[in-house]
Amino acid sequence: MAPIQDKHSSQELLQAQVDLWHHALGFVKSMALKCAMELQIPNTIQHHGGSMTPSELAMKIGLHPSKLPRLRRLMRVLTVSGIFVVREPASPDKEVVYGLTPTTRLLVSDKANSNLFPILSLMLDSTVISPFLGMHSWFLDECTTSLFKKAHGLNTYNQLINNVMVSDSNFLMDIILRECGDVFLGINSLIDVAGGHGGAAKAITKAFPQMKCSVLDLPHVVAEALADDHVSFIAGDMFKHIPPANALFLKSVFHDWGDEDCVKILKKCKEAIPPRDAGGKVIIVDMVVGSGPNENVTRETQVLFDLFIMCFEGIEREEFKWKNIFMEAGFSNYKIIAVMGVRSVIELYP
Repeated sequence: MAPIQDKHSSQELLQAQVDLWHHALGFVKSMALKCAMELQIPNTIQHHGGSMTPSELAMKIGLHPSKLPRLRRLMRVLTVSGIFVVREPASPDKEVVYGLTPTTRLLVSDKANSNLFPILSLMLDSTVISPFLGMHSWFLDECTTSLFKKAHGLNTYNQLINNVMVSDSNFLMDIILRECGDVFLGINSLIDVAGGHGGAAKAITKAFPQMKCSVLDLPHVVAEALADDHVSFIAGDMFKHIPPANALFLKSVFHDWGDEDCVKILKKCKEAIPPRDAGGKVIIVDMVVGSGPNENVTRETQVLFDLFIMCFEGIEREEFKWKNIFMEAGFSNYKIIAVMGVRSVIELYP
Protein backbone atom coordinates (compact mmCIF):
# COMPACT_ATOMS: atom_id res chain seq x y z
CA MET A 1 0.00 0.00 0.00
CA ALA A 2 1.36 3.41 -0.99
CA PRO A 3 2.03 5.94 1.76
CA ILE A 4 -0.79 8.39 2.44
CA GLN A 5 1.50 11.30 1.61
CA ASP A 6 2.03 9.87 -1.90
CA LYS A 7 -1.73 9.52 -2.37
CA HIS A 8 -2.22 13.16 -1.41
CA SER A 9 0.58 14.18 -3.74
CA SER A 10 -1.04 12.27 -6.60
CA GLN A 11 -4.37 13.95 -5.95
CA GLU A 12 -2.69 17.34 -5.96
CA LEU A 13 -1.07 16.55 -9.30
CA LEU A 14 -4.34 15.39 -10.79
CA GLN A 15 -6.13 18.50 -9.51
CA ALA A 16 -3.36 20.64 -10.98
CA GLN A 17 -3.94 18.93 -14.32
CA VAL A 18 -7.68 19.62 -14.06
CA ASP A 19 -6.98 23.28 -13.26
CA LEU A 20 -4.70 23.66 -16.27
CA TRP A 21 -7.21 21.98 -18.57
CA HIS A 22 -9.95 24.19 -17.18
CA HIS A 23 -7.95 27.34 -17.94
CA ALA A 24 -6.82 26.13 -21.36
CA LEU A 25 -10.36 25.16 -22.38
CA GLY A 26 -11.87 28.44 -21.21
CA PHE A 27 -12.08 29.58 -24.83
CA VAL A 28 -14.48 26.71 -25.57
CA LYS A 29 -16.95 28.13 -23.05
CA SER A 30 -16.62 31.56 -24.67
CA MET A 31 -17.18 30.11 -28.13
CA ALA A 32 -20.16 28.10 -26.91
CA LEU A 33 -21.71 31.33 -25.64
CA LYS A 34 -20.92 33.06 -28.94
CA CYS A 35 -22.55 30.18 -30.83
CA ALA A 36 -25.68 30.37 -28.68
CA MET A 37 -25.91 34.12 -29.30
CA GLU A 38 -25.48 33.78 -33.05
CA LEU A 39 -28.08 31.00 -33.17
CA GLN A 40 -30.42 33.35 -31.25
CA ILE A 41 -31.00 30.72 -28.57
CA PRO A 42 -31.80 33.20 -25.75
CA ASN A 43 -34.38 34.99 -27.92
CA THR A 44 -35.85 31.72 -29.15
CA ILE A 45 -36.36 30.34 -25.64
CA GLN A 46 -37.76 33.67 -24.41
CA HIS A 47 -40.31 33.83 -27.25
CA HIS A 48 -41.34 30.23 -26.60
CA GLY A 49 -42.54 31.03 -23.12
CA GLY A 50 -39.17 30.74 -21.40
CA SER A 51 -38.49 27.01 -21.78
CA MET A 52 -37.82 24.53 -24.61
CA THR A 53 -36.76 20.94 -25.13
CA PRO A 54 -33.73 20.21 -27.33
CA SER A 55 -35.99 18.99 -30.15
CA GLU A 56 -38.16 22.10 -30.00
CA LEU A 57 -35.11 24.34 -29.95
CA ALA A 58 -33.42 22.55 -32.86
CA MET A 59 -36.55 22.79 -34.98
CA LYS A 60 -37.16 26.45 -34.18
CA ILE A 61 -33.63 27.61 -35.00
CA GLY A 62 -33.61 25.52 -38.18
CA LEU A 63 -31.03 22.83 -37.45
CA HIS A 64 -30.74 19.66 -39.51
CA PRO A 65 -31.91 16.64 -37.46
CA SER A 66 -28.37 15.25 -37.52
CA LYS A 67 -27.22 18.23 -35.41
CA LEU A 68 -29.61 17.51 -32.52
CA PRO A 69 -27.08 15.38 -30.54
CA ARG A 70 -24.48 18.15 -31.03
CA LEU A 71 -26.95 20.78 -29.85
CA ARG A 72 -27.46 18.77 -26.67
CA ARG A 73 -23.70 18.78 -26.09
CA LEU A 74 -23.49 22.52 -26.71
CA MET A 75 -26.31 23.16 -24.25
CA ARG A 76 -24.71 20.82 -21.72
CA VAL A 77 -21.64 23.09 -21.64
CA LEU A 78 -23.84 26.15 -21.26
CA THR A 79 -25.98 24.65 -18.50
CA VAL A 80 -22.99 23.28 -16.55
CA SER A 81 -21.50 26.78 -16.85
CA GLY A 82 -24.67 28.32 -15.46
CA ILE A 83 -25.52 30.26 -18.62
CA PHE A 84 -28.81 28.38 -19.05
CA VAL A 85 -30.73 26.19 -16.61
CA VAL A 86 -31.85 22.64 -17.33
CA ARG A 87 -34.72 20.70 -15.80
CA GLU A 88 -34.39 16.95 -15.86
CA PRO A 89 -37.32 14.97 -17.34
CA ALA A 90 -39.94 13.34 -15.14
CA SER A 91 -39.42 10.03 -16.94
CA PRO A 92 -36.65 8.49 -19.07
CA ASP A 93 -38.68 8.78 -22.27
CA LYS A 94 -39.00 12.56 -21.93
CA GLU A 95 -36.50 15.26 -22.90
CA VAL A 96 -34.78 17.75 -20.65
CA VAL A 97 -36.07 21.33 -20.72
CA TYR A 98 -33.83 24.39 -21.07
CA GLY A 99 -34.63 27.74 -19.49
CA LEU A 100 -33.15 31.21 -19.17
CA THR A 101 -31.16 32.54 -16.23
CA PRO A 102 -30.72 36.19 -15.17
CA THR A 103 -27.51 36.04 -17.22
CA THR A 104 -29.11 34.95 -20.49
CA ARG A 105 -32.05 37.32 -20.03
CA LEU A 106 -29.52 40.12 -20.53
CA LEU A 107 -28.99 38.77 -24.06
CA VAL A 108 -32.65 38.88 -25.12
CA SER A 109 -32.82 41.55 -27.81
CA ASP A 110 -36.30 42.89 -27.04
CA LYS A 111 -35.26 43.97 -23.54
CA ALA A 112 -34.12 47.42 -24.66
CA ASN A 113 -32.71 48.70 -21.37
CA SER A 114 -30.90 45.53 -20.36
CA ASN A 115 -29.61 44.03 -23.58
CA LEU A 116 -25.89 43.31 -23.35
CA PHE A 117 -25.72 41.56 -26.73
CA PRO A 118 -23.55 44.32 -28.31
CA ILE A 119 -20.82 44.27 -25.66
CA LEU A 120 -20.69 40.46 -25.69
CA SER A 121 -20.51 40.58 -29.50
CA LEU A 122 -17.51 42.89 -29.21
CA MET A 123 -15.72 40.72 -26.67
CA LEU A 124 -16.31 37.58 -28.73
CA ASP A 125 -15.74 39.07 -32.20
CA SER A 126 -12.99 37.33 -34.16
CA THR A 127 -11.42 40.68 -35.05
CA VAL A 128 -10.95 41.40 -31.34
CA ILE A 129 -9.94 37.87 -30.37
CA SER A 130 -7.32 37.30 -33.08
CA PRO A 131 -4.76 39.85 -31.75
CA PHE A 132 -4.51 37.86 -28.52
CA LEU A 133 -3.23 34.87 -30.49
CA GLY A 134 -0.09 36.89 -31.15
CA MET A 135 0.23 38.48 -27.71
CA HIS A 136 3.58 36.82 -26.99
CA SER A 137 5.19 38.33 -30.11
CA TRP A 138 3.69 41.74 -29.25
CA PHE A 139 5.37 41.58 -25.83
CA LEU A 140 8.70 40.71 -27.45
CA ASP A 141 8.36 43.45 -30.09
CA GLU A 142 9.97 46.80 -29.27
CA CYS A 143 7.26 48.76 -31.10
CA THR A 144 4.81 50.80 -29.02
CA THR A 145 1.70 50.25 -31.13
CA SER A 146 -1.32 48.62 -29.53
CA LEU A 147 -1.90 44.90 -29.75
CA PHE A 148 -4.95 45.56 -31.94
CA LYS A 149 -3.07 47.88 -34.30
CA LYS A 150 -0.17 45.43 -34.61
CA ALA A 151 -2.64 42.78 -35.72
CA HIS A 152 -4.93 44.87 -37.95
CA GLY A 153 -3.23 48.19 -38.69
CA LEU A 154 -6.11 50.07 -37.02
CA ASN A 155 -6.44 51.58 -33.55
CA THR A 156 -10.07 50.73 -32.90
CA TYR A 157 -13.17 49.00 -34.19
CA ASN A 158 -15.58 51.92 -34.38
CA GLN A 159 -18.87 50.36 -35.43
CA LEU A 160 -18.91 47.75 -32.67
CA ILE A 161 -17.54 50.22 -30.10
CA ASN A 162 -20.37 52.71 -30.78
CA ASN A 163 -23.02 50.00 -30.42
CA VAL A 164 -21.40 48.84 -27.19
CA MET A 165 -21.45 52.31 -25.62
CA VAL A 166 -25.16 52.77 -26.36
CA SER A 167 -26.14 49.39 -24.90
CA ASP A 168 -23.83 49.86 -21.91
CA SER A 169 -25.37 53.24 -21.11
CA ASN A 170 -28.88 51.83 -21.36
CA PHE A 171 -28.00 49.00 -18.99
CA LEU A 172 -25.78 50.68 -16.42
CA MET A 173 -27.44 54.09 -16.16
CA ASP A 174 -30.78 52.52 -15.29
CA ILE A 175 -29.13 50.80 -12.31
CA ILE A 176 -27.04 53.82 -11.26
CA LEU A 177 -30.07 56.11 -11.26
CA ARG A 178 -32.09 53.56 -9.31
CA GLU A 179 -29.43 52.66 -6.74
CA CYS A 180 -27.48 55.90 -6.25
CA GLY A 181 -29.43 58.60 -8.05
CA ASP A 182 -28.79 60.92 -5.08
CA VAL A 183 -25.42 61.71 -6.61
CA PHE A 184 -27.30 63.89 -9.13
CA LEU A 185 -29.50 65.71 -6.61
CA GLY A 186 -29.07 69.49 -6.50
CA ILE A 187 -27.21 69.67 -9.81
CA ASN A 188 -28.52 72.49 -12.00
CA SER A 189 -26.31 71.88 -15.02
CA LEU A 190 -24.30 68.84 -16.06
CA ILE A 191 -22.07 68.04 -19.01
CA ASP A 192 -21.50 64.44 -20.06
CA VAL A 193 -17.88 64.65 -21.22
CA ALA A 194 -17.09 62.36 -24.17
CA GLY A 195 -20.71 61.26 -23.90
CA GLY A 196 -21.04 60.00 -27.46
CA HIS A 197 -24.59 60.00 -28.74
CA GLY A 198 -26.02 60.95 -25.37
CA GLY A 199 -27.34 57.66 -24.01
CA ALA A 200 -26.27 58.41 -20.44
CA ALA A 201 -27.30 62.07 -20.62
CA LYS A 202 -30.78 61.18 -21.86
CA ALA A 203 -31.23 58.73 -18.99
CA ILE A 204 -30.14 61.39 -16.48
CA THR A 205 -32.51 64.06 -17.83
CA LYS A 206 -35.37 61.58 -17.83
CA ALA A 207 -34.80 61.04 -14.11
CA PHE A 208 -34.04 64.73 -13.40
CA PRO A 209 -36.02 66.75 -15.96
CA GLN A 210 -35.18 70.07 -14.29
CA MET A 211 -31.45 69.57 -14.95
CA LYS A 212 -29.80 71.30 -17.91
CA CYS A 213 -27.82 68.48 -19.50
CA SER A 214 -25.35 68.64 -22.38
CA VAL A 215 -23.00 66.24 -24.13
CA LEU A 216 -19.48 67.25 -25.14
CA ASP A 217 -17.75 65.16 -27.78
CA LEU A 218 -15.68 65.47 -30.94
CA PRO A 219 -17.38 67.14 -33.92
CA HIS A 220 -17.72 63.97 -36.01
CA VAL A 221 -19.37 62.15 -33.06
CA VAL A 222 -21.79 64.99 -32.31
CA ALA A 223 -22.68 65.25 -36.01
CA GLU A 224 -24.07 61.70 -35.93
CA ALA A 225 -26.08 62.16 -32.71
CA LEU A 226 -29.86 62.28 -32.96
CA ALA A 227 -31.45 65.57 -31.93
CA ASP A 228 -33.08 65.54 -28.51
CA ASP A 229 -35.42 68.02 -26.84
CA HIS A 230 -33.82 67.58 -23.42
CA VAL A 231 -30.11 67.16 -24.21
CA SER A 232 -27.94 69.60 -26.14
CA PHE A 233 -24.78 68.55 -27.97
CA ILE A 234 -21.53 70.51 -27.95
CA ALA A 235 -18.77 69.85 -30.48
CA GLY A 236 -15.38 70.21 -28.86
CA ASP A 237 -12.27 68.59 -27.42
CA MET A 238 -12.02 67.76 -23.71
CA PHE A 239 -8.25 68.21 -23.87
CA LYS A 240 -8.65 71.85 -24.96
CA HIS A 241 -11.76 73.19 -23.24
CA ILE A 242 -14.75 71.95 -21.26
CA PRO A 243 -17.63 74.45 -20.99
CA PRO A 244 -18.63 75.51 -17.47
CA ALA A 245 -21.20 73.44 -15.60
CA ASN A 246 -22.27 72.70 -12.05
CA ALA A 247 -21.04 69.10 -12.44
CA LEU A 248 -19.32 66.93 -15.01
CA PHE A 249 -20.03 63.27 -15.78
CA LEU A 250 -17.49 60.91 -17.33
CA LYS A 251 -18.44 57.28 -17.89
CA SER A 252 -15.85 54.81 -19.18
CA VAL A 253 -13.61 57.64 -20.37
CA PHE A 254 -10.43 57.46 -18.31
CA HIS A 255 -9.73 53.79 -18.99
CA ASP A 256 -9.01 54.78 -22.60
CA TRP A 257 -6.14 57.08 -21.62
CA GLY A 258 -2.75 56.90 -19.93
CA ASP A 259 -2.08 58.63 -16.60
CA GLU A 260 -0.63 61.80 -18.14
CA ASP A 261 -3.62 62.32 -20.42
CA CYS A 262 -6.03 61.61 -17.55
CA VAL A 263 -4.39 64.39 -15.54
CA LYS A 264 -4.79 66.77 -18.50
CA ILE A 265 -8.49 65.91 -18.83
CA LEU A 266 -9.07 66.35 -15.10
CA LYS A 267 -7.34 69.73 -15.05
CA LYS A 268 -9.78 70.89 -17.74
CA CYS A 269 -12.60 69.44 -15.65
CA LYS A 270 -11.43 71.41 -12.61
CA GLU A 271 -11.43 74.63 -14.64
CA ALA A 272 -15.03 74.01 -15.73
CA ILE A 273 -16.70 73.48 -12.33
CA PRO A 274 -17.31 75.78 -9.35
CA PRO A 275 -15.71 75.22 -5.92
CA ARG A 276 -16.92 72.34 -3.78
CA ASP A 277 -18.90 74.59 -1.43
CA ALA A 278 -20.83 75.83 -4.47
CA GLY A 279 -21.70 72.27 -5.50
CA GLY A 280 -18.93 71.64 -7.99
CA LYS A 281 -17.94 68.03 -8.56
CA VAL A 282 -16.95 65.45 -11.14
CA ILE A 283 -18.88 62.17 -11.29
CA ILE A 284 -16.85 59.28 -12.67
CA VAL A 285 -18.12 55.84 -13.61
CA ASP A 286 -15.19 53.53 -14.22
CA MET A 287 -13.51 50.45 -12.87
CA VAL A 288 -11.56 50.51 -9.61
CA VAL A 289 -9.71 47.21 -9.62
CA GLY A 290 -10.08 45.53 -6.24
CA SER A 291 -13.28 47.37 -5.30
CA GLY A 292 -16.50 45.46 -4.90
CA PRO A 293 -17.40 42.13 -3.36
CA ASN A 294 -14.40 40.26 -1.99
CA GLU A 295 -14.87 37.22 -4.20
CA ASN A 296 -12.88 35.71 -7.01
CA VAL A 297 -15.34 36.13 -9.89
CA THR A 298 -15.54 39.92 -9.59
CA ARG A 299 -11.80 40.40 -9.13
CA GLU A 300 -10.95 37.99 -11.94
CA THR A 301 -13.43 39.72 -14.26
CA GLN A 302 -11.83 43.08 -13.49
CA VAL A 303 -8.31 41.94 -14.29
CA LEU A 304 -9.48 40.00 -17.35
CA PHE A 305 -11.19 43.13 -18.66
CA ASP A 306 -8.02 45.10 -18.01
CA LEU A 307 -6.06 42.68 -20.19
CA PHE A 308 -8.88 42.79 -22.75
CA ILE A 309 -8.73 46.58 -23.17
CA MET A 310 -4.93 46.48 -23.16
CA CYS A 311 -5.51 45.28 -26.72
CA PHE A 312 -6.67 48.85 -27.48
CA GLU A 313 -4.08 50.52 -25.20
CA GLY A 314 -6.68 50.93 -22.45
CA ILE A 315 -6.08 50.35 -18.74
CA GLU A 316 -8.11 49.70 -15.59
CA ARG A 317 -6.70 51.17 -12.38
CA GLU A 318 -6.51 50.26 -8.71
CA GLU A 319 -7.61 52.86 -6.17
CA PHE A 320 -4.12 54.11 -5.33
CA LYS A 321 -3.52 54.89 -9.01
CA TRP A 322 -6.80 56.79 -9.22
CA LYS A 323 -5.81 58.77 -6.11
CA ASN A 324 -2.44 59.72 -7.61
CA ILE A 325 -4.13 61.02 -10.76
CA PHE A 326 -6.75 62.97 -8.81
CA MET A 327 -4.19 64.64 -6.56
CA GLU A 328 -1.84 65.47 -9.44
CA ALA A 329 -4.72 67.17 -11.25
CA GLY A 330 -5.29 69.41 -8.22
CA PHE A 331 -8.41 67.89 -6.71
CA SER A 332 -8.79 67.92 -2.93
CA ASN A 333 -10.75 64.75 -2.22
CA TYR A 334 -12.77 61.90 -3.68
CA LYS A 335 -15.22 59.26 -2.55
CA ILE A 336 -16.16 55.89 -4.04
CA ILE A 337 -19.88 56.12 -3.35
CA ALA A 338 -21.05 52.87 -4.93
CA VAL A 339 -19.80 49.73 -6.61
CA MET A 340 -21.87 48.54 -9.57
CA GLY A 341 -20.73 45.06 -10.52
CA VAL A 342 -17.15 45.47 -11.74
CA ARG A 343 -17.36 49.27 -11.93
CA SER A 344 -17.58 52.07 -9.38
CA VAL A 345 -19.23 55.47 -9.09
CA ILE A 346 -16.75 58.07 -7.85
CA GLU A 347 -17.41 61.62 -6.68
CA LEU A 348 -14.41 63.90 -7.17
CA TYR A 349 -14.27 67.29 -5.44
CA PRO A 350 -12.19 70.37 -6.35
